[in-house]
Amino acid sequence: MPPTQAESVIKNIIREIGQECAAHGEIVSETLVAFMVKAVVLDPSNGFNTDRTLIKGDVQKLVKLCVTRLLDSKNPSLDTIKMQVYFDMNYTSREEFLEEHHRVVESRLSSVSREITDSRACVREELESLYRKIVSYVLLRSGLGSPTDIKTVREATAALQSVFPQAELGTFLTLSKKDKERQLKELTMIVTGIRLFNRDCGKGGEGIDDLPAILQEAIPATTQHIDSQLEVVQDQAYRYTAILEKAVKNPLLSRELQPYMLKEALYNVRQYEIFLQIILSDIITCAQEVELMIKQLGAQLEQLKFTVKSKTAVPTSQVLPIFIALSNLWTSFQDETVLISILSNLTTHLEPFLGTHELFFPEKMMQALLDGVTVKTDVCRMKEHIEERVNLADFRKLEWLFPETTANFDKLLIQYRGFCAYTFATTDGLLLPGNPAVGILKYKEKYYTFNTRDAAYSFAENPENYIDKIREKAKKNAELIQLLELHQQFETLIPYSQMKDVDKHNIKPIARCESSTQTDTHLLPPTIVRSYEWNEWELRRKAIKLANLRRKVTHSVQTDLSHMRRENCSQVYPSKDASTQSMREGGSSRVPRPQIYIAGFRGGHTKTTYEVKVNLTRAIDET
Repeated sequence: MPPTQAESVIKNIIREIGQECAAHGEIVSETLVAFMVKAVVLDPSNGFNTDRTLIKGDVQKLVKLCVTRLLDSKNPSLDTIKMQVYFDMNYTSREEFLEEHHRVVESRLSSVSREITDSRACVREELESLYRKIVSYVLLRSGLGSPTDIKTVREATAALQSVFPQAELGTFLTLSKKDKERQLKELTMIVTGIRLFNRDCGKGGEGIDDLPAILQEAIPATTQHIDSQLEVVQDQAYRYTAILEKAVKNPLLSRELQPYMLKEALYNVRQYEIFLQIILSDIITCAQEVELMIKQLGAQLEQLKFTVKSKTAVPTSQVLPIFIALSNLWTSFQDETVLISILSNLTTHLEPFLGTHELFFPEKMMQALLDGVTVKTDVCRMKEHIEERVNLADFRKLEWLFPETTANFDKLLIQYRGFCAYTFATTDGLLLPGNPAVGILKYKEKYYTFNTRDAAYSFAENPENYIDKIREKAKKNAELIQLLELHQQFETLIPYSQMKDVDKHNIKPIARCESSTQTDTHLLPPTIVRSYEWNEWELRRKAIKLANLRRKVTHSVQTDLSHMRRENCSQVYPSKDASTQSMREGGSSRVPRPQIYIAGFRGGHTKTTYEVKVNLTRAIDET
């Protein structure tokens, strides 16, 4: 069956199982259904062959078995699987938690940031509105107060104006979008640092919670709650273990307890204990980080006070880096607060998966079963056999590790979460903690611990036999795959949180697959010359055609359908009257040229000469 068709069939099966459960009033997630499908197929008692294609009868049988198991509300095994699925879907590493939180914050701020970076404000009212948006962005990003609180907005505005006055908005608007976003983040950190410093000096801090004090109160309370839960569940696990040990020695009691699924209940409480220890480890890491950050916060504030003192003006190169460092520290406090909240909620949501214990094993029944039995803790079991050690001389071909001869002994990755492999294989699934002091067996680059020396010797005689028994037991109880970390032997059930830790070289190759090949028709590129002509008359015809083209003229025509295909536009500047004005008025006038004529110098008929003077000069106002 092709992979795409197989995937479609699996999706249809999961959808059908989900609908069947919903019809019976049980809402189940697709992840839980998928896990249950794989668990049912792995169980050899169900008779499914993974090497052949499922027929219609197999699909109906698979759906029926899965629905029956999912609707069994009184089954500790189902509660354990639900707990594992829930934890796998909601828990991840500390770094991924914070990365996801920061991604959510960025997505919520994206719309506000886009309004600021895309703004094209020009007039005064638009610039004032833009500045108010920047103040709101700073408050939302820093998480120090609400943008709707007037006192908080005033304080943030005053802090922002000290480093970014409204007059600089013009320069801000000329920046590229990335530079605007970078400057907004930088302004947020500076304003946050200023407000934190003012709060420490008693001059501000409106709307700022005392996160260090809150964390110092919340972390011990959360740790105490988890410790109390651990104490209860460990006590329950110790009592179940004592009863099962008694049943191992008494076959009659073992048959009587089989319907009560005591081993499944033990797996349930052990899985819950492991998850609580994982959460507690993360909370302890948070406590260590908070303690370190409180010291750094005090040092930064002292340095800032020493830098500022009573000066009226301080160079920005000295104080701005300290303000940014203060902001980063406070962001770390906020991250730790989010982490504590997430881990606390995760602990609360894990508790309902322990609901079947009181129903199956009431206190009166437990007291009757524990009659004459000594309940031992894990620590007591280790102390009983602390003097027993494996003799290296008895095993020349096997490697044994001891605390005094092995570096990083406590950091070795022990198989089966540190439970005794021999006891689990020989008692049909009894979980007893291994004792590293007896010796750790290194077999095929994996490490195994045992609760007694005799168990270690027996396992070392034939390790493969006991490993196979554990694998077969895990097929019948699918919750053991995650409880004992058997993911490399069952790759299809690897949790998402541990996918990156799987050694890819240990994954078994696929035995069967569909493949196809394709052969190219022409391996080499063609070498045919399309312009080649063997006929010389054809060559003459082409030559005449080219010669005739030299005497041709290209003509073009335009039809009614094509003359409006393109729009043209032009721009002109209309004529206008223009005038200029100078600082003073001036003028010049042309003086007429004198034109005076004298007549009579030549004389006349008489002896006396008479002269006549004629003035033909034009008047000034006529010029």
